[in-house]
Amino acid sequence: MSSGVDLQVCYEVANAPLRLFPYPHFFVQNIFPAEYYAEMQEMLPDSSDMLPIADVRPVKGYDERFVLTLTGPQFESLTPAKRLFWGSLREWLVGGRFGQVVLNKFGQFLDQRFGKEEIGLYDEAMLVQDTTNYKLGPHTDAPRKVITLLFYLPKDLSQAHLGTSLYMPKDPNFRCPGGPHYPHEGFEKLKTMPFLPNSLFAFVKTDNSFHGVEPIGDAYCKRWLLLYDMYAQQAKPAAASSVTTPKVEFSF
Repeated sequence: MSSGVDLQVCYEVANAPLRLFPYPHFFVQNIFPAEYYAEMQEMLPDSSDMLPIADVRPVKGYDERFVLTLTGPQFESLTPAKRLFWGSLREWLVGGRFGQVVLNKFGQFLDQRFGKEEIGLYDEAMLVQDTTNYKLGPHTDAPRKVITLLFYLPKDLSQAHLGTSLYMPKDPNFRCPGGPHYPHEGFEKLKTMPFLPNSLFAFVKTDNSFHGVEPIGDAYCKRWLLLYDMYAQQAKPAAASSVTTPKVEFSF
C-alpha cells in the first residue's frame, strides 16, 4: 500500500496552492489516504517508546517534546508491526523521490539563499509527541534548515487550536538568520494553522519565517506530529525571496 500512499502525498504536495505572505507556505488536508491515516493512528508509538528530544538532539528547553527517530536503537525497540509500518513509511518519505518533489515545490525561493552553487542537502523524519505546557516562541528555525513539513496526526477535531502559528515582528525591519526563540510580545500572531487530522503544514525557511506554538494548556495533552525536514550540509544565510532554482546535489 505504501506506493499508493507515496503517490497521493507527492500529488498533494506538488499541487498545493502556495501562499507567499509573510513567507512561502501551504496547508493541505487529507494528505494521506483515509485508510492509511486510520492505520497510522493504530500504529502510533506508546509514550514509553518516546525519548525527550534533548536525548536525541543537541537542544535544550523542550522538556515537553518527545521524539522517535525512524532509525537506530530506539526505532528497533518498537513492536514488529509498528517497526514494519513506520519503516515502510520511511522508505518512501526519506532519501528518495519525495525529497525532490518537496524541493521542486519550493526551489524557486532558494536562489537568493544559495545562488547557483551546488549544495549538499539531506532530509530526515521523526515522530513527535508534545505534551501539556509545550510552547515555541517565534523563531525562523536553525541556520541549516531549508524546508519543513509538519504532518499533523490528531485522532479527532478536539485539538484544532493547537496548530503552528505564523508571526510578524512588530518591527517591520526585523529579520533573523535562525536560531533564537523570541518572546511573543515582540510579534503579531498572523494565523494559526488548524491542527486537523490528516493535514500538512509546510514552509520554506527564510529570514522572516517566524513561526511557533502558542502555550498548550490542555490537560493530559498529547500532540502528535510527523516531522519532515530538509537541511543544507552547511549553513547559509536565509533570505526571503528568490527567482530561479539552484543546482542541488542530494546527499541522501
